[in-house]
Parts: sequence; C-alpha cells; structure tokens
Amino acid sequence: MSEETNNQPQAQNANVDLFGNIQERDIAGEMRSYYIDYAMSVIVGRALPDVRDGLKPVHRRVLYSMNEMGLKYNKAYKKSARVVGDVLGKYHPHGDTAVYDTLVRMVQDFSLRKPLIDGQGNFGSIDGDSAAAMRYTECRLQRIADEMLNDLDKDTVKMIPNYDGSLLEPSVLPGKLPALLVNGSSGIAVGMATNIPTHNLGEVCDGIIEYIKNPNISTKDMMKIIKGPDFPTGAIIRGTKGIYEYFETGRGSVKVQARTEIEERKGGREAIIVTEIPYQVNKTSLIETIVGLVRDKKITDISDIRDESDRRGMRLVIEVKRDGNAQVVLNHLFKHTQLQTSFPVNMLAIVDGRPRILSLKEVMKAYVKHRKEIITNRTKFDLNKAQRREHILQGLLIAIANLDEVVSIIRNSKDPTEAKFKLMSQFSLSELQAQAILDMRLHQLTQLSADAIANEQAELLKLIAELQGILADPQKILDIIVTELTELKKNYGDPRRTEIGVDMTDFSMEDLIEKEDVVITISNDGYAKRIPLDTYRSQNRGGKGIIGGKTKEEDFMEHLFVTSSHATILMFTNRGRVFALRAFEIPEGNRMSKGKAIVNLLQLVGEEKVTSAVSIDNFDPKHCENTFLTMCTRYGSIKRVALEEFANIRKTGIIAMGLEEGDVLTSVQTTHGTSDIIVATKNGKSIRFDENQVRAMGRPAKGVRAISLMEGDVVVGMEQAPNDAPQPDVLSVCENGFGKRTEFSEYKRQNRGGMGVITIKTSERNGKVVGIKLVDESKDLMIVTEKGMTIRVRCEDIRSVGRNAQGVTLAKLEPGDKIARIAPVVKAEEEQTDSKAE
Repeated sequence: MSEETNNQPQAQNANVDLFGNIQERDIAGEMRSYYIDYAMSVIVGRALPDVRDGLKPVHRRVLYSMNEMGLKYNKAYKKSARVVGDVLGKYHPHGDTAVYDTLVRMVQDFSLRKPLIDGQGNFGSIDGDSAAAMRYTECRLQRIADEMLNDLDKDTVKMIPNYDGSLLEPSVLPGKLPALLVNGSSGIAVGMATNIPTHNLGEVCDGIIEYIKNPNISTKDMMKIIKGPDFPTGAIIRGTKGIYEYFETGRGSVKVQARTEIEERKGGREAIIVTEIPYQVNKTSLIETIVGLVRDKKITDISDIRDESDRRGMRLVIEVKRDGNAQVVLNHLFKHTQLQTSFPVNMLAIVDGRPRILSLKEVMKAYVKHRKEIITNRTKFDLNKAQRREHILQGLLIAIANLDEVVSIIRNSKDPTEAKFKLMSQFSLSELQAQAILDMRLHQLTQLSADAIANEQAELLKLIAELQGILADPQKILDIIVTELTELKKNYGDPRRTEIGVDMTDFSMEDLIEKEDVVITISNDGYAKRIPLDTYRSQNRGGKGIIGGKTKEEDFMEHLFVTSSHATILMFTNRGRVFALRAFEIPEGNRMSKGKAIVNLLQLVGEEKVTSAVSIDNFDPKHCENTFLTMCTRYGSIKRVALEEFANIRKTGIIAMGLEEGDVLTSVQTTHGTSDIIVATKNGKSIRFDENQVRAMGRPAKGVRAISLMEGDVVVGMEQAPNDAPQPDVLSVCENGFGKRTEFSEYKRQNRGGMGVITIKTSERNGKVVGIKLVDESKDLMIVTEKGMTIRVRCEDIRSVGRNAQGVTLAKLEPGDKIARIAPVVKAEEEQTDSKAE
C-alpha cells in the first residue's frame, strides 16, 4: 500500500471501509429482513395454494410435467420414479420425497374428493399404510386432470423460467375445475397455515353459476346450494354453524362424526358398526385408541373390537357387553376418540402474490376472474389463428385465380426469395401469403379447389365474427363459464358423500334415548338395571307375581323405584355421600338379568353402598326454588338441604349429610316446604310433623332428632305428604307379605322428636315393618321379595283400616322368602279407565 493511500482521509460514509466494499449493518435488522424474505418464499412458493387454480407449486409442476410427458388418461402407465425424476430435474429441485409424496396424495381417493392422478400399485391406505416405493408404482393423469390443463397451448397463462432458467413452466394452470373448493388444501407456512375442506363438485359448479347470476347472493342462500364440506371419507357433519362461519368469513370449525349404527346380536347383545370415519382420521390409530380406553377401564362395556373392512367398504365392529348400553358406549367413544373430530377451516390462499383469508364468495370471485382471463386469452389466440388462416386463404384464392402467372413467376425466379418478392409485388400479397403459396408443392397448388377454399374462408369469417363478439361482450364470457361448469358437473359430478346432520351439542345425551317410564332396581349386592315399566302387568291382590330380577341365591332386590329415562338419579350412600347418574346411563336389562355392578357406575369406596335414591327432573333455578331434599337416618336424625346445592355433583360424589358414628342414611324425599313428614320404624311406630320444624341446613350438617327410638328399633322409612293437596293413605308393609292401608288423618300431627304412635302391629304373623308408602286410587304397589319375585298390586284392592289393625295379605310368599322393598307406581290412564269400568 502506498504512502499516499495510507495518508488518505477516512471515508465520508462510516459504513464503508477504506476499500469501499464493506458496510456495517444492524444484525437484528438484517435477520428480520432475510427472515421475512424466507417466510414469503415459503408462503408463496411452497406451502399455500394459488386461489386461481387451487394448487401449490409442487402440485402444478407434477401435473404439468406429466402432461408434457404425454401421460394422458388414455395412455399407458409410466413408472412413478420416471415422473418424479422429470419433475425434480426440470421444475422442482426440493427432493424426491417431497415430489413423490405430492404425487401419492393426488392419487388417494380418501385424500382428494376428485383425485387428479390415476395410480397403479400401492399408494397407501386409510389405515395409515405408506405408499410403496416410487420404483414399484405407476401413474398417469386422470381424465378430470385435463380440465386443469386444457388450453395451456393457447397462451392462456403466463409462462415463467424454471429454477435454472433453462425451461419455461406455467405460473398457474388454466384450471377449469374449481380445484381449491373441490379438493381443498392444507399446508403450514411460516406464521400461517391453510386448511380448506373438500366440497362436492356438482354443488360447487351450481354455486359458482348462481354467484355469476347474482354476485350479491347471501350466505344463507348459498348454503342451500353448497350444503357444506363433502369429504371423500363421507361421515356426518354435525350442525351448520361452523359452515356458515367459514362461508361468511373464511374461518370456522366443522364438527365431523363417524357414520355408525347399532346392530342387534344374538343373546340380546348389541354391536356398534362404524362404516365411515371423519376425514384425515387414521383407522388403525382409532382402533388403538379404543383398545387403550378399554384397557384403562375408561370404557368398560366393550367386549370386542374387530376390523371387518374389505374392498366393498369400511366396517369396524365394536361389540358391547350383554348388560351394556350401546348408545351410552357410543357417546363415550364420540367424546374420547376420533370417531368425532373438529375440522378447523382456514381458507388461506395466495391472491395476487399475497396470502389472504377468503370467504366462499371471494374464492368464487377469484375463480371467475381467473376463468375470464383464461377465456379471453384463449379467444384472442383462436381469433389470431383464425385471422391468420383467413389471410392465407385470401392469398391462395388469388393464386388460383392467376395460377399460370404464379407458376411462371416461380419458375422464372432464381431463388425463393426473388419469387416471394415478385409475387408480393405482382399481386399485392403479404409476405405471409406469398410464403404460404411458395410452401405448397406445385401439384397441390394445381389441385386446389377454389370452392373448398371459399367455403373454408366463409366458415373462418363466421368464426372470427363470433370470437370478436365474445371479446366485445363480457356477458358472453360469463355465459361460456356457465356452460363449462354445467358440462363439468354433467361429466364428473357425483352424489354427496358427507351428510349434514343436526349438531349433537344442541342436544343433551338424553335426546339420544327414548323418553319412557322405567323401573330402576338395585340389588343388595349392588347390581343396577333399568327396565321399561310396561314390562310389568297389574295383578290382583294376593297374586304370585312374575320374576322381576334374577339374583344370586344370597342376593335380593333392595331398591326399586319408578322414574323417567331422562331423569337424574341422585344416589345416596350409607356414608352420607351422594352421586348423580342419568337414568339412561343405567344399562337396560330384562326381568331375568341381574343388571350391572353399580361399582362400575359410581365411584364407591370400600363397603359403601347405595341406601336411597331420588329422581330429579331438572336443576333449573326456577324449578329448584323452594325445593328441598329431606333426609332421615337409621337412628332417627333428619335434615333438609336446598336442592340447588346438588346441581353440580362430581363423579367422585359429594357429602350429602354428616353422620354420627355407626349411623346410616336410610331415606331421602323431595319436599317443597308445604309437607308433613311421617317417619316409620321397624317395630311399627311412626311420627308425623310439619317439615318446617326442620330448618334448612348445609350439606355437611348432621341434622336434628326426628323420632325417639326404643332400644333395638330403627327407622325403616320416611314419606312426605303436601298439606295443600288431598292427602293420600299410608300403606304399611311387613316382611311376611301382610300390610294395611290407613288414612293419613289417623296420624295426628306431633312435634318432631317424640315417641310417635303405632302404625301397624308387628306380630309374629306380620313380621317386622319393611317400609311405608303414601298411596291413592291412582297408584299400584310394586313389591319385590328377597328372592327377586316382583308383584304389582292395585292399591284400590287394599281396603282402608285403622292404625291398630293387623292388615291383609298383599303377597303370597314362598317358604323362607320375605319382602325386601316396595314402591308405588302411577297407573297409566287406560289402566285407570279399565279399573273404573270393573
């Protein structure tokens, strides 16, 4: 370096060094700038589809390359590896795996609604199996792919250099098929993602046609044409709210549910049959999830699961245990597995080189705009071609009219150039016309028919006028789009696969279960079942009954009550806890079945068992106002708790009543602040008092004294009768099958905590008191014995007697059998009518 250079002053620009080739930059700003460039490159050039043809660059390049290779739908298959190599070498240098995976997806009929490539070989399955290696599979274009590629040769789209500038490739395909809506798209870019569902081709064509006719069509009216997504795997979409949202805004969530049915099997068993699963759900993973739930005992009523799918379609069989409820199992599967999924819609696409979220009508608008450009360019190309040909024909007609002179000029010219210029000069021809005459062989020129040329020229002039008319009238271009869409629907349309159903979240689970009166029974050993009430028929007093439940020899029916299948059953245990269970969640059985172990329904602990149950229709605050649960224990304690405190009960249960050591919660009744309470004991004593003598307390409270008990006596039942309604009779039932009916007025009102009065004599004949119930003429009495016999007795057949009477025979019991439980049943209207007629 010279001294002169060393003595030069510092450069004026502080960012440029002495040699002028280094600049100082803020690294944060540089990273930001480069990252944005990278992000946009990924967004535009790799991950997001173009709104015009609905394709990402790699999809477009695969289709274009196959078209250039001549792999039409009516040509022979070629190895996939050959296609991948061609795409990789010419247009998409991003790795063979990316290209082959793209090709595979365009073959799969469970990925695209209208596959664009026809594959031969193993291209994967809905079970998640991967495709065979590209050297083993073959492919060619589907016929419908022509609707994406047609008119490429008519200068309809802009051709751009490939990655190394050696070839040209289309920046977009002509895309007569509205592929973005029909086949959808999914992809993850940098900071954004797209997820567009597939739709039915016929519906999309009709929708675009309607949009062309009425661009201001409302979303609701459009939903009458395009119902919603139409997935290649079928299934059922629940609800239209998510569809409306993404039609309107481009974003939404669609709930998709598998298509299932419940089959009756031999032996009273049921099986859930799955024939269609939600889009993009892996069937093998789905089965593994269900197996895991069964293994972890989160779903206990599944006995077997089999995949019986074959080439005819999907068939997944989930067998339910004999005492299980198939509908309840199915609801659990919907909740815990991918038998029900949500498809998040995000209609993000490239519009004019930038990513945009589009509503349905905006996608249609972009499609129509693109097709107008394609048709305009195509028409211009055809017009130029027709005008060029018509111009040549004019020259040929001149040549025929002056044939001898033309031949003489050509023969006397020293070269073609001289001949061309002589013809142009002599007959006022254009260079194109003169060259066309020279390009023809002499024998062809002499054989030309002036009439044929004139006819062709007339046809061309007609075509030219038609093409010029199209270019001059935008409506004609729209009419062409409508015609093309109509033909597209006719040639490729098919019925909708995905059903649009009602949103199941608009319904609670009971809406899946028929509402009916049912009998709920719980045995001493803890088995519960639900039986339709009409299983039982009324019998005359003293009848022997029918079998109401098959139990083990040492087991017997301990609880029985009648309710609605939609009611909430509050189950109270001997430890003072309460659990909530919907009636329909208790498996349905028959008279001979023992039911399902209640420990599989409730999270009971140790020796805990259900001692009382109450049916609640609903917990609406208005409905719960002035409603209480009144509880009584074996040792005579009583308390009231507002019903609203039991509205939200955990699966693990909550405290209903605090208990003294050794005490047990025995009876629970629903009261409304206007009732008298009657409490009965095993030794035939009872006490009646106003419920308001028991103040409302919190759930953990232990209550107050209801009745003072003699040594050895315990409470067996508690009933309540409203003061503002006709009071029913008190029906006392003893263990040996005897009982009596006494007017409620026979029991004088007392203060709570007293000794009470006699309700029925507990003689050797009668045995101890089993329970008391309040009845009237409209009720029957359901009696269940320890051996499982069930007898339904008309209460009107039991005459009313005084408190001191021993009563009459209610049921003839087998030797050694005793009455275990009783419950009143309200008769159906027709039964009451028949009773009065008798």
